[in-house]
Amino acid sequence: MNSVAASYHNSRKGRFDQFARVWIPDGEEVWKSAELLKDYKPGDTVLHLKLEDDQENQYTIDKKTKELPPLRNPDILVGENDLTALSYLHEPAILHNLKVRFMDSKLIYTYCGIVLVAINPYEQLPIYGEDIINAYSGQNMGDMDPHIFAVAEEAYKQMARDERNQSIIVSGESGAGKTVSAKYAMRYFATVSGSASETNVEEKVLASNPIMESIGNAKTTRNDNSSRFGKYIEIGFDKRYRIIGANMRTYLLEKSRVVFQAEAERNYHILYQLCASKHLPEFKELRLSHAQNFHYTNLGGNPVIEGIDDAKEMMNTRHACSLLGINESYQMGIFHILAAILHLGNVGIKSNDRDAENCFIPPNTEHLITFCDLLGVDHEQMAHWLCHRKIITGSETYIKPMPKFQAINARDALAKHIYASLFNWIVHHVNRALRASVKQHSFIGVLDIYGFETFEINSFEQFCINYANEKLQQQFNMHVFKLEQEEYMKEQIPWTLIDFYDNQPCINLIEAKLGILDLLDEECKMPKGSDDTWAQKLYNTHLNKSALFHKPRMSNKAFIIQHFADKVEYQCDGFLEKNKDTVYEEQITVLKASKLNLLAELFQDEKPVTSPTGGRPPVARATVKSAKPRALQPSKEHKKSVGHQFRNSLHLLMETLNATTPHYVRCIKPNDDKFAFTFDPKRAVQQLRACGVLETIRISAAGFPSRWTYQEFFNRYRVLMKQKDVLSDKKLTCRNVLEKLIKDQDKYQFGKTKIFFRAGQVAYLEKLRADKLRAACIRIQKTIRSWLQRKKYLRMRKAAITIQRYVRGYQARCYAQFLRKTRAAILIQKYQRMYTARQKFLRIRSAAIVIQSFVRGFRGRRHYKAILREQKAVVLQKRVRGWMAKRKYQRTQNAIVYLQCCYRRMMAKRELKKLKIEARSVEHYKTLNIGMENKIVQLQCKVNSQTKEMKSLLEKLSTLENTYTNETEKLRTEVDRLRVNEGNAKASSNKITSLLEEIAILRKELEETRTKKKRLEERTDKYKVETDQMVSQLKEQNALLKNEKEDLNRRIQEQAKEITESMEKRMAEETKQLEIDLNDERSRYQSLLNEFCRLEERYDNMKEEMSLVSVTKPGHRRTDSTHSSNESEYTYNSLLSSEPGESEDVTRRTEEFPEQKGALDMSLFLKLQKRVTELEQEKQALQEELDGKEEQALRGKAKEAEDQQMKARGAELEYESLKRQELESENKKLKNELNELHKALTDKSSPQVTAPGSPAYKVLLDHLNASSEELEVRKEEVLILRSQLVSQKEAIMRKETMTEPMGLLEDVRKMKDQGEITQAYIGLKETNRLLESQLQGQRKNYENELEILRGEVQNLKEEINRQQQLLAQNLQLPPEARIEASLQHEITRLTNENLYYEELYADDPMKYQFYRISLYKRIIDLMEQLEKQDKTVRKLKKQLKVFAKKIGELEVGQTENVSPAQLVDEPIRPVNIPRKEKDFQGMLEYKKDDELKLIKNLILELKPRGVAVNLIPGLPAYILFMCVRHADYINDDQRVRSLLTSTINGIKKILKKRSDDFEIVSFWLSNTCRFLHCLKQYSGEEAFMKHNTTRQNDHCLRNFDLAEYRQVISDLAIQIYQQLTKVMENVLQPMIVSGMLEHETIQGVSGLKPTGLRKRTSSIADEGTYTLDSIVRQLNNFHSIMCQHGMDPELIKQIVKQMFYIIGSVTLNNLLLRKDMCSWSKGMQIRYNVSQLEEWLRDKNLQTSGAKETLEPLIQAAQLLQVKKKTDEDAEAICSMCNALTTAQIVKVLNLYTPVNEFEERVTASFIRTIQVRLQNRKDSPQLLMDAKHIFPVTFPFNPSSLALESIQIPGSMNLGFLLRV
Repeated sequence: MNSVAASYHNSRKGRFDQFARVWIPDGEEVWKSAELLKDYKPGDTVLHLKLEDDQENQYTIDKKTKELPPLRNPDILVGENDLTALSYLHEPAILHNLKVRFMDSKLIYTYCGIVLVAINPYEQLPIYGEDIINAYSGQNMGDMDPHIFAVAEEAYKQMARDERNQSIIVSGESGAGKTVSAKYAMRYFATVSGSASETNVEEKVLASNPIMESIGNAKTTRNDNSSRFGKYIEIGFDKRYRIIGANMRTYLLEKSRVVFQAEAERNYHILYQLCASKHLPEFKELRLSHAQNFHYTNLGGNPVIEGIDDAKEMMNTRHACSLLGINESYQMGIFHILAAILHLGNVGIKSNDRDAENCFIPPNTEHLITFCDLLGVDHEQMAHWLCHRKIITGSETYIKPMPKFQAINARDALAKHIYASLFNWIVHHVNRALRASVKQHSFIGVLDIYGFETFEINSFEQFCINYANEKLQQQFNMHVFKLEQEEYMKEQIPWTLIDFYDNQPCINLIEAKLGILDLLDEECKMPKGSDDTWAQKLYNTHLNKSALFHKPRMSNKAFIIQHFADKVEYQCDGFLEKNKDTVYEEQITVLKASKLNLLAELFQDEKPVTSPTGGRPPVARATVKSAKPRALQPSKEHKKSVGHQFRNSLHLLMETLNATTPHYVRCIKPNDDKFAFTFDPKRAVQQLRACGVLETIRISAAGFPSRWTYQEFFNRYRVLMKQKDVLSDKKLTCRNVLEKLIKDQDKYQFGKTKIFFRAGQVAYLEKLRADKLRAACIRIQKTIRSWLQRKKYLRMRKAAITIQRYVRGYQARCYAQFLRKTRAAILIQKYQRMYTARQKFLRIRSAAIVIQSFVRGFRGRRHYKAILREQKAVVLQKRVRGWMAKRKYQRTQNAIVYLQCCYRRMMAKRELKKLKIEARSVEHYKTLNIGMENKIVQLQCKVNSQTKEMKSLLEKLSTLENTYTNETEKLRTEVDRLRVNEGNAKASSNKITSLLEEIAILRKELEETRTKKKRLEERTDKYKVETDQMVSQLKEQNALLKNEKEDLNRRIQEQAKEITESMEKRMAEETKQLEIDLNDERSRYQSLLNEFCRLEERYDNMKEEMSLVSVTKPGHRRTDSTHSSNESEYTYNSLLSSEPGESEDVTRRTEEFPEQKGALDMSLFLKLQKRVTELEQEKQALQEELDGKEEQALRGKAKEAEDQQMKARGAELEYESLKRQELESENKKLKNELNELHKALTDKSSPQVTAPGSPAYKVLLDHLNASSEELEVRKEEVLILRSQLVSQKEAIMRKETMTEPMGLLEDVRKMKDQGEITQAYIGLKETNRLLESQLQGQRKNYENELEILRGEVQNLKEEINRQQQLLAQNLQLPPEARIEASLQHEITRLTNENLYYEELYADDPMKYQFYRISLYKRIIDLMEQLEKQDKTVRKLKKQLKVFAKKIGELEVGQTENVSPAQLVDEPIRPVNIPRKEKDFQGMLEYKKDDELKLIKNLILELKPRGVAVNLIPGLPAYILFMCVRHADYINDDQRVRSLLTSTINGIKKILKKRSDDFEIVSFWLSNTCRFLHCLKQYSGEEAFMKHNTTRQNDHCLRNFDLAEYRQVISDLAIQIYQQLTKVMENVLQPMIVSGMLEHETIQGVSGLKPTGLRKRTSSIADEGTYTLDSIVRQLNNFHSIMCQHGMDPELIKQIVKQMFYIIGSVTLNNLLLRKDMCSWSKGMQIRYNVSQLEEWLRDKNLQTSGAKETLEPLIQAAQLLQVKKKTDEDAEAICSMCNALTTAQIVKVLNLYTPVNEFEERVTASFIRTIQVRLQNRKDSPQLLMDAKHIFPVTFPFNPSSLALESIQIPGSMNLGFLLRV
């Protein structure tokens, strides 16, 4: 500390000004911060300080050294990731930085140059998941926050880059977390090397942990699970840097713990676990009891650890043993030995009363008997040799009894030796389980070793541990020094020798000649050597001769060594005994004779081995491992002491470490109480001094600790430069600026790429920068405040002017108001006087008018009454005369109507008879005549005749109406004349009397009316009053009711609205949940598909490796073609399960390499094969489930309607389906027989027999023509029967409507009077109307029937056209396919016809029932005829065979008589001449042999760039589909299967070959999707034919359903999509962090902070900086390539969404793992970068792709960096704003928030706790990082093509000339 402070003295002299902050020593907190109250001047002896609690203090300066207290770093530098980034490098700065990171930011890792300092948090942290591993994988060590994974990644990367073995040295005190750190490092290697799921090495190593912890860990005063041994694990890698094995070395097991434990400590865990499991049945024979009852487990007095269940731990230990291959018998042997050790400790040895030199064991000692029984040794021999020993002299052997103390020591030594041997045996078996089966290429070693130890009593174990740490510290110092030297030389900085602490003198003191170990070994060889004599030798040899060796003042049995960390006092007691590790040979001989196999194996005589402490013999490093201890041999190796063996093993370890590149992890224990995130400065400083961290700092501080690149310096301190200082050469700019800022050139040096600063110079530059920024801030504040004051003055002036204006206006308005009021008063007086005079005039005028009105009214009323009486008399006369005339007219009219009815009834009967006769004749004509055209002509004639009859009836009706009119006119004139006469007569006789009577009656009524009027007026007034009251009450009640109604309506509306909203919300949530479930199922299915592909690829790689390793043998070997075919069958065995050969293929694969059965892990191979089959089944089940869920919504809507229809028509549909099945079976039967006929003809040996024109061919063709004619006849009969049924039904309906009662009318002759004639006339008119209505009904029926017949005629025309087209197509088909095509067409036609009539009669069930009855009858007849035809076909087959034989014999004879020239010149007759193609049918024909050439030219050797640019998109997909269509057209299922399989395998092959080429992968993704769409579009399914043209529908597949192949191709498209995602991720991954986070898109917003030494260890040199423009250019490139390839727009949107998710997740993950990126300015940069990406989306019209939503977490993280973070309102705003971030992410960002400038403030711990409290109820994932490997489930929406297949042209550049257009 003093030397470090002295190096800073000169640089700090001028910086101890007022307000400067320093560190002063403190007894409790080690260092305290203080502030200078006044400037320091040279010569001052006291510094006046003020502490942080505002107390004033005086710091006295040492007069001799004149050393000033250490300066404190600026707050801007506190909390850095690397301690070497601090400007002032000293102990208080390091301690404070670690404390701030650990306590405030909850960060447990910190770099200190090349060392990773890890502080144990005593709490589980979510920073070790696989997502964190993926985030650190491939990153440089300095680019991410400190982590154990960063060190592991650096080691792994350097191993792969430099091809040099690596070592990770993990050290620290007990309980500091060494084992956990080593475990995480190994997990990282297993994950990044890609072998975690194949080799399971990491799982095996982890499975060894419970075993090693149980036998090697124990409870100490500092740790409940302290490792009492050191271990070095070598993880082996192959040439591909994948884990293949591991090996473990152990060092210095603390054997003394078996027989002795200090107070409050325990023995090894396994002994307590054994005692806790004593109740198990298999442990009964061990005769165990509680641990307190055994001597060896009760020495510490505390056999129980709180919170630990030893019985449960025993189960874990046994399970781990089983995993590592230690079977049950060996396990029970281990437990026997351990139990025997416990019983041995309880064996009591007593001294002889007579002779103190003798001792004995009492007879029948239970524990000794149990010990011998458990180990299977002789009881008497063991009892004898525990108390005696054998002494061998030159020629004699003596048996000497031992004293009690010596016998007890021998007993304990035997127990220790047995335990150590068992420990090493277990280590040996663990290594055997972890051993690699192939050659190791390189390794990474993980050293988990004890740290420097010092206790109150330090013995031989602490001496060895500290000796090992001295060696490791020396290696560490040399490595740090070497790195410093390399850095200076690399940057061409003048190298000056740095004085660093070299602990070689201390090492020499221990291990050199006549060192402590030599003297100890020498004393052990002495016959009567003791600890006291050894101590005196030490004093005599080293005291006052070595500065590092001291003697305690108050003791003669101890010595002190000055280690690199501290002084340690060692007690000499026990050193000799522990170093000798004496075990008597006689006792070992007894154990060798044991009946227990395991014990005998432990002590069997083999090659000599190392010490039982776990040391290793000095053999080759690659094969060294912990060896088993053997029986004591009289050899030189056995005579070596423990110290000598430990020294040898330590030298071997140092050789291993020196041959590797070391990486250092120093674990720190923050407190001894194991409290979470509690920091004890005293304990931390003690460990920092011991682990070498301060030494690293001292070496760095002695030179130039602060290092900046020129670019970083320019960006940070640009503010200190003037505009004229900025040059184009930034290196020269930085040089000029530094020369101006720092005058002393010794304070800095310019390297090639960096600027090197002395300690404290960066703080000085930071102070200058802060001062400059502070001055700028003051100037800005001054200007802004001036501007604010000016604005305030202008506002006040404007307000004063406004107030004046308003006051003056108010006064003016008041004066104007006074003037207006005066004028208004005058006007009011004038108008009031005028009003009074006018009112008087109006009253007089009104009185005069009233008088005049009453007089004139009286006169008018009197005149009106006279007119009224006269008018009423005239009305009475008119009514009477009218009634008389009407009565006479009605009598005449009724008589005429009756006559007409009678006559018309007679005529109607005659006409009805004629119609019936005609109807019968028409029906007979219908039955006799079959032809449809004659029937239509006859119906037309009948309609014409009916029309004529209707016209005649109309003429008759018009004549009758004319006669009726004439008669009516005559009768009317007579009636009028009679009425006139009668009226005159009556008027003259009754006029006077009637008038007088009427007047009297009217007078009397007038009087009654007056009285009634008075009463009514009274009642009306009374009722009016009551009504008014009632109305008012009703109004009030009505108002109340209205209010209640409105309230109720409002409540009902609110409830309805709430219910509707809740229902809508629930429906939306359920829909959203269903969508999430669907996406989860899709992603699960696609992940399983990805796993299947990975296993398939793994299987292919294993086959390739096996083929390379296998030795060729003579005999048949599979060629490439057979191999590929077998591979394809294996790949699609689920699809082609019906194909034979699958089992044969598996047999071939297993028998292919018989020689390699030993080397190949067949169990792994079979497991992989079984896993592949399970994945295929699971994939199929998931696909079915997915399809079911997708169709569930559609089925749900139509379910109710279908249920109702099925209930009503269930029985009918069942019957109909049975009949249809019978028809289909008959059709299939007929088709099979025709195929057999075709096969029988084609299988003949002579091709001329079946050639077109041959006799056999003609016979078959004639037979088929006859069959087709018979089918046509049957068809016509079906149509006739159908028409007959329809006509019969209509006739029945007409008969029901026409059969009205005809006996209602009587003969006209019976009518006698005029009334009857009138009634007859009315009846005749009604009959006429009825006939007209019936006639109209018949006309409608005839019109409907005519329409039906016309429709049938149209259908027949269309059928004829289809038949003609079919005939034309059949003529173009080859002869073999014509028959089947005709039959297929006929079946389709009949099915369509049945469906047509079903739809036609859907509304009329009666008609449909008649149709079904007739149809079933006809079907039965047809089935009978088909049976007859079957018999005929069988007869014809026999005849064909006979004819074929005869024709063959005839043609053989003819060919013998024909010359060869005639055979050449004369063609065979008849020749099949194909028609000339008029148009292209959209098919491509190829030969079977050209299939490989097609795949090669179209897939394997096709260059996408030329196809995408020059030709139509998706051309290869169209070509492949047209080839598939031709294979379907010729009905060749083998060709279809072969072509599709070859296509899929070809695409997989080219994608595997060019897996990293985005253009290739994008091209084949586009073509695979287009091929899938073509298979759907032309599948013939209605769902996919909606957008097709008629021509495209004609091109649909006819013979094969390729739905299963569509699923296979869809899976292939998913695989290609996932591969495309990986390619994009690999391309974008290096750009994202640099472009989105590191590059300053907005220049000058943020300045980089000091970085420190961590970038020295970067594994990759700078390859150019990526910017945001680089990312945008790459996105443009991706988008343009996909558009050129014609990829579906919806698929492009999904890919863009995936790209943006990758960008957002990687950026956010790096932000969460990089403290230097969490600042306000960086948040602004991120938001700007995100806006540029959103602008790109808008330019490409991809706003609806969902890509923007994937960036939402990153946007919210950037906003979180920028928002205010102080008050509760800020916390509430943050919680509501950051809904896309998890609680862990929000807290992490707040913890990492780092001010870049002094003007920013850190986030307080209380604010973070407030955030945590507010977010504690939020249910989100505890995962910290986003899953950057997540792939959204992809869908391929159907996208039909409008391109016509017949218009596609194949360019010659594709070399596909062998394809023929059909």
